Amino acid sequence: MTIKEFGGTVASVWDGLRPVTKKMLVGAMQASKTAPANNPTPKFSYDAHADWEVSRLLTALDEQSRAPEIRKDSAKLTELNQLADVCVNVLESQSASAEVFIQLATRAIKENNFDRLDKLADRLAERYSASEIAEIVRQTELPQIRAIAYETLAFMPLQHIVPLLDDPLYSGIAAATLEQKAYEFESDEARDILEQFDSEGGLNG
Repeated sequence: MTIKEFGGTVASVWDGLRPVTKKMLVGAMQASKTAPANNPTPKFSYDAHADWEVSRLLTALDEQSRAPEIRKDSAKLTELNQLADVCVNVLESQSASAEVFIQLATRAIKENNFDRLDKLADRLAERYSASEIAEIVRQTELPQIRAIAYETLAFMPLQHIVPLLDDPLYSGIAAATLEQKAYEFESDEARDILEQFDSEGGLNG
């Protein structure tokens, strides 16, 4: 089955991919078919543009999977979902983008795939910067995702959280995280920083 058989939107997005991204996805697809249980996603050259391209392709695939003509063709739907799974695996193993995390977490919630959501939360703690996690809190509309991001921030060292107080986009998120550290985790240092922040005017300063 060819990409064009998945529909015009998917084909258009695929045609717009750089050759290096297509090669990466084809290699990941081949690897998933040869040893899906034991073979991790191969490491390819990956950059921010590849992140955007794979995310965009996943969006197109998910939209097309809901089309009536695709739903009626089980073989085509299976292959489409296999390519979508490859995109998910690549993004999970490579991305550290707030937008991609929200996309993947939203997808997992819609599918009631809580094992995948737990794994995403683990990767959030392992790979993402404090500012990207704060960006997840800022962008997401889903309380489940916001809760995961806040929990991850709360377990990060204070030195990663404090710089966010100086950023107007994230100062409120940082202050809420410090409050959690201060009162739920009983961190005296977090309480001192929060009191100093409030005394200097806090969000209104």
